[in-house]
Amino acid sequence: MPLTLVAIALCGCSINLGSLSSEADHQVPPQAVPSGTEASEAQTITASGEALVRSGKNEEALAEFNKAIALDPNNAQALYNRGPLYQSDQQHQSAIDDFTATNGLTPQRAEPLLARAISYLALDKAKEAASDLDEAVQSDPQNAQIWTTRGLAYERLGDKTKAAGSYARAINIRPKDEAARSGFARVGGKPGQSYDTF
Repeated sequence: MPLTLVAIALCGCSINLGSLSSEADHQVPPQAVPSGTEASEAQTITASGEALVRSGKNEEALAEFNKAIALDPNNAQALYNRGPLYQSDQQHQSAIDDFTATNGLTPQRAEPLLARAISYLALDKAKEAASDLDEAVQSDPQNAQIWTTRGLAYERLGDKTKAAGSYARAINIRPKDEAARSGFARVGGKPGQSYDTF
């Protein structure tokens, strides 16, 4: 199933969202602001968690991300990296919560929106997934995985035109994308046909 392929591509990925956000993105109530030492320690723990994910030690990584978030509840990197661990354990609502928090801390980033959409699709919430993916393609229009996942969301919603258009965009970006190619065929897409993807 295409969702499985998309989820596999996302799970285990560690993206450094912290370097993409500015201090202005970390607007938190004064009582929740960690001290410089706590924030630094949280970043160190997050890096340790990322190394554990790369080593396949997901339970230990989850514990590290939980520690980092306890020290700094607005640690976007730890929140984002904890989400795929929840996804792999089929805890999609927890993943959605983490990706929602990450999206609030790192606005206009496509990664948390794509990740949240994958969990929405796992929970049969195609409308919510499509909304996230519509926003994600605005942020990163050259990301084939977003277009493929968007195609799946619109396919589930029964909108074959938007699904075909999304799959076609994915194929244009990454011609050997098998998930996009099979999705395009499933919705009756015709090579060379013009599609309105929005």
